[in-house]
Amino acid sequence: MLAEVWPFVEQRRRAGQRVVLARLVRRAGPGSRPLGATMAVASDGGWTGSVSGGCVEATLLAEAREVLDGARPHLTVISPGADLMPWEPAPVCAGELGVLICPVPAGGVYAAIGAALATRRPLTLGVELRDPFRWSTAASRDGLPGSGEHFVEELHPGPLLLLVGATDLAAALAALAVSMGHRVVVVDPRPAYAQRERVPAADDVICGWPEEWLAAAPLSTRDAVLVVTHDPRIDDRAIRAALAGAAGYVGALGSRETHARRLDRLAGLPGLDRLSGPAGLDLGAASLAETALSMLAEVVAVGNRRGGGRLRDAYGAIRGTAGAASGNLSRGAVGITS
Repeated sequence: MLAEVWPFVEQRRRAGQRVVLARLVRRAGPGSRPLGATMAVASDGGWTGSVSGGCVEATLLAEAREVLDGARPHLTVISPGADLMPWEPAPVCAGELGVLICPVPAGGVYAAIGAALATRRPLTLGVELRDPFRWSTAASRDGLPGSGEHFVEELHPGPLLLLVGATDLAAALAALAVSMGHRVVVVDPRPAYAQRERVPAADDVICGWPEEWLAAAPLSTRDAVLVVTHDPRIDDRAIRAALAGAAGYVGALGSRETHARRLDRLAGLPGLDRLSGPAGLDLGAASLAETALSMLAEVVAVGNRRGGGRLRDAYGAIRGTAGAASGNLSRGAVGITS
């Protein structure tokens, strides 16, 4: 999606490079990436992103470099495996892809995209699917100017992940969650712990009681809470406050024995059945990084209403929909409007 390549776009633009985007705007048949998937190609030869599973990117890279060299922006149609010989097997995702290849928007549109991503504000972005492929931004689809077909992507702020406890595990969780598009806030009432350098990837580290922070900043069903201090004097208060709110996921660190004692202490608490403990999927995690992966994997699975099992043992669509506790700024409604 556009947010996935934007740091590359801004870095290359600051270095004086020109950048062309290749964006997946139509598809007939199956595909490995969603509409809105984007490649960014710079005039210094660097590039990032993808619109498929790797089977069409070389062709699109060549077309993007032609636009960098002066060719007209255009809407190209490409099929994975189209260059194979008749006896060679085509990839399963052999649907027809419509890819718009055009320069990064300039002026106010470029500034608006950067500002929305930096400040996590929602933004509706449209590009006309006919020459000269004009870009526009608005607060909603209805506000987009012009007529005819547009490809529209609605940039939405990513969900919030509240980490209770500025621990080493919180640092590992924050680093991974930020890369997934979450806004991460860490709350810890212990001054010796609530130091920004302890959780450098977090958006904010606050010294305070979690129930007070939650009272001042209610969470939505897209947001998640992970309680990781391993101190019941803090954890229990955080769990009570989180379960009283609307957070789509509430999980707590601890062994099965620790969690059993926790349930005894909190017996009768409304919403206690919503608490995930021990938090995480069964990965056999040992290190901090593996534990963070396990816990965030459960956050994503719950948000997408999935069980978190092995794909080889499951049926149905692989890609989930943005749900209660997952997603990032690039996710949201994408598609054609006219």
